[in-house]
Amino acid sequence: MIKRCLTKLPWILPIALLGVLIIFGFMPKPVEVDLAEVTVGPLEVTVNDDGETRIREKYIVSAPVVGKLLRMQLDAGDEVQQNVTELAHIQPSPPQLLDVRTQAECEARWHAAEASLEQAEAKLRSEKEALEMAQHDYDRARNLRPKNAISQAEFDIADHRLRIAQANIRSAESGIKVAQFELEHCRAAASRYDVNGDTVSQKPFKLVSPINGHVLRVFKEDAGVVAPATPLLELGDPHDLEIVIDVLSTDAVNIKLGDKVYIDHWGGPETLLAEVRVVEPSAFLKVSALGVEEKRVNIIADFVDPWSRRKTLGDGFRIEARIVIVTTGDATRKVPSGALFRDGDAWKLFRVTDGVAELCTVVPGESSGWDTEIKSGVSEGDIVVLHPTAKVQHGIRVTEAN
Repeated sequence: MIKRCLTKLPWILPIALLGVLIIFGFMPKPVEVDLAEVTVGPLEVTVNDDGETRIREKYIVSAPVVGKLLRMQLDAGDEVQQNVTELAHIQPSPPQLLDVRTQAECEARWHAAEASLEQAEAKLRSEKEALEMAQHDYDRARNLRPKNAISQAEFDIADHRLRIAQANIRSAESGIKVAQFELEHCRAAASRYDVNGDTVSQKPFKLVSPINGHVLRVFKEDAGVVAPATPLLELGDPHDLEIVIDVLSTDAVNIKLGDKVYIDHWGGPETLLAEVRVVEPSAFLKVSALGVEEKRVNIIADFVDPWSRRKTLGDGFRIEARIVIVTTGDATRKVPSGALFRDGDAWKLFRVTDGVAELCTVVPGESSGWDTEIKSGVSEGDIVVLHPTAKVQHGIRVTEAN
């Protein structure tokens, strides 16, 4: 009997091995899944949106007068000092060019004004001579009148002539002033050239920096004639930055003054910290990249970190902000949000125990988008399945994916 079994053993072993392999092949294999652990710690609920930096106080320097702006010597980024740095120089506007006939008429009026001035000066000298004569007659009449050598009428005539001579002097002096004004007017009419044909020198008007800071933009660099209120430069202090974040109005109602703000993806290696200073009371309409009209609200935040940590940031730089609106306690149980899914009206997840998936009903709380608070249903240290697929069912064996 034993000898017969030994002769059949070479056939029995392959058949048994084949049967084992067939049974093993039909056995269900563990489903590969991603796993995560239920942890305990604080949870921050944030409103995430893009924003930009801006200098809190900007100054646009404009031309205060009409004139010829000399070429700008400052460039964007140059440092300026209050009441020291000269920003721009504006020369008085040159008079209009004169044609030959107009220039000849101006020169003729100029010479006529000079002649009128000479005439007025000559008249003043004549009136001064008349005044001396009238003064001499008056002095003599005043000495003779007490002796009754002349009549009262003759004395009054001498006094009258003196007063007339004095009035004539004042009139002649006024005539000289009028002649001088007329001569200046003629000179101004032809002020493009002096009597020798040389250009008249003009002192420029200087614009001085009103603040300590830097030049942000130069609006007009080349020389040219400018009108009053023409923008020339924009100044600001890059140290004095604030952040503007536009969020949906439905999110803005949950943001309070003093809320913490995390600044990410601004170009530096670290996350910066800021604080909400203003929630603007008025919303505005903005069209999203998908063409959806949205009501958005500007949130203004101030940096908490010192300037030395963010000195490469400038005006108008893009940032990504996370505004913290809720912070839970240190004993908060939380799981990655990808582990949760809806089943009817309930929230559920798969908990893994000894390699077997177990469907659990949980009560979620606050969510940050990445993590979600779990009020009941799982405990700290439990292992849960992330992003379960349709292959994951209650009671099925699972294994962690490589």
